[in-house]
Amino acid sequence: MSSHIIIVENPKDWPASFPEANIVMARDYLLDPGKHKTKGIRIINFCRGYRYLSTGYYCSLLAEARRHKIIPSVRTITDISSKAIYSLNIEDIDEIIQKVLRKRTKSAPTENFEVLVCFGQSEDKELQELARQLFELFPAPLLKVEFKHHHRWLLTSLRTVQTNVIKPDQLEFFTSSYHTYISSRWRQRKARSQARYDIAILHDPKEKLPPSNSGALKRFIEAGKKVDAEVELITRKDFNRLAEYDALLIRETTNINHHTYRFATKAETEGMAVIDDPDSIVRCTNKVYLAELLTTHKIPTPRTVILRKGEKVDIEAMVGFPAVLKIPDGSFSRGVFKAQSIKEYSEITERLFRESDLILAQEYLYTDFDWRIGILNNKVLFACKYLMSPSHWQIVKHDSKGRAIEGGFVNLPLDEVPENIIQAATGAAALIGNGFYGVDLKERNGKVYVIEVNDNPNLDSGVEDKLLGNEIYRIILEELVRRVESRRVN
Repeated sequence: MSSHIIIVENPKDWPASFPEANIVMARDYLLDPGKHKTKGIRIINFCRGYRYLSTGYYCSLLAEARRHKIIPSVRTITDISSKAIYSLNIEDIDEIIQKVLRKRTKSAPTENFEVLVCFGQSEDKELQELARQLFELFPAPLLKVEFKHHHRWLLTSLRTVQTNVIKPDQLEFFTSSYHTYISSRWRQRKARSQARYDIAILHDPKEKLPPSNSGALKRFIEAGKKVDAEVELITRKDFNRLAEYDALLIRETTNINHHTYRFATKAETEGMAVIDDPDSIVRCTNKVYLAELLTTHKIPTPRTVILRKGEKVDIEAMVGFPAVLKIPDGSFSRGVFKAQSIKEYSEITERLFRESDLILAQEYLYTDFDWRIGILNNKVLFACKYLMSPSHWQIVKHDSKGRAIEGGFVNLPLDEVPENIIQAATGAAALIGNGFYGVDLKERNGKVYVIEVNDNPNLDSGVEDKLLGNEIYRIILEELVRRVESRRVN
């Protein structure tokens, strides 16, 4: 039997003019599995549609149950049918969309057009890299992609199509793409390293303020050897390779509407150990949620009010001036503003309500530094004092040129940290989960206030690791390994 088969619903769906192939009727594949027992066989599903619970859907579903290698997979079918999912995926390659279509903008700035992606190939060579990346995100034999231009290029539609879209003048292109695909090696799980565990660290080499600098990432890789793990740095382009690993550590700033959350969700679905887990991302990245959580559990915080668009409040009576105003999902001091007066308050809230229906107003408590307590699985790892940026009221000042100016830091031994700081930090972190958290606190007039809990705290070489050195990286990886082992036992 050929190592490749084509599934169709009707013999006419694979005309004689198409490349010679091993054709199997969908009905036969579904109802007579005995003829197709070979594990690892490669199947191309060319059924007339992949609607949920349709013949095409069931062919892909049962192929996966039989351990056949099939395109499109059920996951691909589901992702393409979900506008939210594929929009999030496409966001990852928006940069290349703008780059490759720039020339088209100059020649025909209002043109809308469609592209046929055939097994990851494009007839237009200028669009080849884009076609390849779309195929990696959505491995389906034929994809019809629609682009529209409105100030910038937008991918407005992506759908699977059947062989009847192949025009006579595209037959050579289809045949070439098909042969290229079937002659290629199926992407296998990467060769197992000599190490017992494979751990992926998701990072963004271009991020201006990453949670771990390059020195810290190198230390993670070195620490892997201490826990019998091979540590590999991956980026958002490696989404389809995620299942190759035993565990995922996210060292890129997280957010809900972002590929970091998609990575965390996929890792959890695959049964991998993951830090940050999806629940922690959801709970920590939204300051409105955090404020409600901390208040409900009587964790001490500055006076805080959740503001809703269109509702009037007496902000001076509730938190006073100056007041700190925050968008729900800001990070690294972004999206945080100080209003000195009612006039400034009105101007800032009007601007912020364009982004979110809810924002946060908080009592302003000036301190010379903020505490940051690093916690992993409910155990304190490090304690830092982050000093305010020079002549500024935050630890990071973002100037008009987009530069980030940070204050200094002091790393303290844990036995020198006041007990009430430790208790407040661990109490707040426990409400989130058992991940790796950074709890920010202020201390004023003998009282401690929790500002927020970060699911993706900084761990930079030369800063948070100042006291523990390489040991802190080993501890984090060792916890991931422990979770991998726990999943294997259970």
